[in-house]
Amino acid sequence: MSGAVAIVTLFMAGTSSADTISYADAVSALAKDCGKDIKKLCSGLNLGNNRIQDCLQKNEAKVSPTCTTTLTSVTASISQRQAAQTGFFKLCEHDAAEFCKGVKGEGNILACLLKTKRIDNGKCNQAITDAGWR
Repeated sequence: MSGAVAIVTLFMAGTSSADTISYADAVSALAKDCGKDIKKLCSGLNLGNNRIQDCLQKNEAKVSPTCTTTLTSVTASISQRQAAQTGFFKLCEHDAAEFCKGVKGEGNILACLLKTKRIDNGKCNQAITDAGWR
């Protein structure tokens, strides 16, 4: 599984329009739709140092349209999920101050925010959802 997660992290880009999917679902989608391309075009390469990504880019003309589409979608989703995980605290700062007074640490604040049903900040709610925490 760690090798599969490495594949997902190889394909990170900066778009964010799709709903987020879990890392496991991303790995499954890539394995299903890009596995043959990786096996055919990139056989024997180690996962690290962007070798698989570089290989697929180098052979872009030979990569199947299904793989290209899935890769684009998965990349956008995972990027959105990572951005939400990184940015949730700033987006939820007001709600945390209001509903989680005295709670210390981002993990504890997240747990507090997940328990409260009073969050009125749409951006905070969306960040928590996009991060995959709800």
